[in-house]
Amino acid sequence: MLLRGLTWLVFFQLLGTALNHLCVPILPGPIIGLLLLLVFLMARGEVGKPLNEAAGSLLRYLPLLLVPPAVGVMVYAKDIAADFWAIAGALLISCLATLTFVGLLMQKLINRQHGRHKEQS
Repeated sequence: MLLRGLTWLVFFQLLGTALNHLCVPILPGPIIGLLLLLVFLMARGEVGKPLNEAAGSLLRYLPLLLVPPAVGVMVYAKDIAADFWAIAGALLISCLATLTFVGLLMQKLINRQHGRHKEQS
C-alpha cells in the first residue's frame, strides 16, 4: 500500500516536471504536480488508503526538511543582518496586506452566508 501511494506522488511530481519543461516554465514542476494531484483528488472525491498512508509516513519526516533552511539562515546571518530593516519592512507590509485581504474576504463570505440563510427562511 505504501509503495502504491508513493508511486502516485512521484508520478504527479514527474508529470508536473514534464509540463514545466514543455509548457509552463514559470511555475516549478513539483508545484504543477501538486496542483494536478489536487485536481485529480477533487475529481475522484476521496484520497484513498494508499495515498493517505504514504502522506502520513512522509509527514513524520517533515521536520527534517526544515533543517537546511535553518542552516542557511545561520550561514548567511551577516547578510541577513545587513538587510534587516528591508526584510522586516517587507514582512510587515506583506503581513498587513494578507490580514487585510483575509479579513475582507471573510467578511464577504459571512455576508454571503447570511444572505443564503435569509433566502431560505
